[in-house]
Order: sequence, then structure tokens, then C-alpha cells
Amino acid sequence: MISGIPASLAAQRASISRTTLGKIEKGDPGVAMGHYSTVLFVMRMADRLGDLADPRNVNVGLQLEEERLPQRIRIKRTKGKIE
Repeated sequence: MISGIPASLAAQRASISRTTLGKIEKGDPGVAMGHYSTVLFVMRMADRLGDLADPRNVNVGLQLEEERLPQRIRIKRTKGKIE
């Protein structure tokens, strides 16, 4: 049961199979983003759609963001002075 709705009914309302709904419940990255958004709409949680794309909510997203950070930050010096 998903948010008070039987899973079979939620799958039917989202026009997906029960198997696909199960994959969505497990967070399977192979499921189309459109299916995730449709299920959120069916569950009246469409406002949470932005959370799916937020890299802070996914370890892979955090790792990708971390890779973009510079490895070293150098402080510029002038001769004889440290700023």
C-alpha cells in the first residue's frame, strides 16, 4: 500500500505495471523519470518532484558534485608578502 492507496490501484492510475511500481519503490535508476513523476502525481506528492533531481539526495549525485570541486586551491603571493 502506497500512501493509503493499494499498490495495484496506484500502478493502474499511473498506467504502469505493478513490477515497475515495485522498482520505483526500491529507487531503481533504470525506471524512466516520467514514471516517477506520474507516481508522485497519483500520490498527490507532485511538489516533491524537485527532490528527485536534487544531487544532495543521491550518493552518486554527491560524488559527481565532489569530482567537480578543485583538487587544490592556491593562495596568490606577492614577492615578500603573504596576503
